[in-house]
Amino acid sequence: MPRNAHFRFKQFTVRQDQCAMKVCTDACVLGAWADVGDADRILDIGAGTGLLSLMVAQRNSYAMIDAVEIDAEAFYQAGENVERSPFHDRITLFHSAVQEFVSDHQYDVIITNPPFFQSDLLSPIDKKNIAHHSKSLDFEEILVAIGRLLKPEGKVNMLFPVEEGVRFAEKAGQAGWKLVRKTTLFHQEDKKAFRVLLLFQRVEFAHNVQVDSDLYIYEKDGVTHDRRFKELLKTFYLKF
Repeated sequence: MPRNAHFRFKQFTVRQDQCAMKVCTDACVLGAWADVGDADRILDIGAGTGLLSLMVAQRNSYAMIDAVEIDAEAFYQAGENVERSPFHDRITLFHSAVQEFVSDHQYDVIITNPPFFQSDLLSPIDKKNIAHHSKSLDFEEILVAIGRLLKPEGKVNMLFPVEEGVRFAEKAGQAGWKLVRKTTLFHQEDKKAFRVLLLFQRVEFAHNVQVDSDLYIYEKDGVTHDRRFKELLKTFYLKF
């Protein structure tokens, strides 16, 4: 298997040759950063390779995790990744658009790296359009799905490019959600921010003070990993 066809973590391996979206650092940060403590049921919207579900399962040793994926090839590959992992008995995959996904229960936590770059030009590759753009799931539909599937006191963890995150937070606020935690992700200190990680709760349940922080992947030399980044990913990355 070619090296870029899989990504090995300490407790599981993610095969990705059938998926448009490969394992990327920002998604790994989301999986390690997300607030998933004390959750009995977790929903992963847009499972892709299954990366986030697997990371969450490693961090929360008892939660049952449902993962929804619209793309057939990604769905089957995620299934293979889950089945080969130590967490296969707690992760259930559904081949569905989240707009059509029906569950018998609501979730304590939702985690999602949703379609983004709503204002960018579309790629000629349809799979990448689905993964990168709002072609199949726009902000309003995400908010409707979250509102329907999340428990009233539940939490939703999300990853966006910076400008998209600002726009989504505005729409979420208008829909009754409060941003309770935010981390801005940089490659290194002298570079422009490229992602934001956002945690929302419904306004009436959001009692914690919002915490804004910055996270750098590398130190100023662009080679040495930042201490806080290493601390966040040390239970997942082999090199840490």
